[in-house]
Amino acid sequence: MRLVGAEGEQIGIKPIRDALQMAIDLNLDLVNVAPTAKPPVCRIMDYGKFRYEQQKKEKEARKNQKIVDIKEVWFRANIEENDYQTKFRNVVKFLNEGDKVKASVRFRGREITHAAIGQRILDRLSKEVAEICSVERAPKLEGRSMIMILAPKTTS
Repeated sequence: MRLVGAEGEQIGIKPIRDALQMAIDLNLDLVNVAPTAKPPVCRIMDYGKFRYEQQKKEKEARKNQKIVDIKEVWFRANIEENDYQTKFRNVVKFLNEGDKVKASVRFRGREITHAAIGQRILDRLSKEVAEICSVERAPKLEGRSMIMILAPKTTS
């Protein structure tokens, strides 16, 4: 097996017994890091300390990640201007908080025959919020609803 020392230096190809004895002499562990390689690669290290460092890195990564929620805003095909403005303000608020927005237009009864009205409502919404978000999924009719997904623009 190919042996890597405690400081990362290459020791060379050694028999398993010699490598294990070297690890015991240094009061460390012999860890098989690449079992499928020809020959297998083992490293002398303090495995407990290694696991602790890995867990610490994973915890730090989890702490820094942002969970993105999908907020849903329902519109109606015959929505009045004030109702539209209220829902528009909610969309802007959600996008500024970093959440995705699922904007939907619900059709009831025979409204489904006028799907172009719902298309116009969603197009208007996407134009009005274009500077703070991008359209992740264009308006698409699914059953009795037309759905569009908006994602906030990254500020990095």
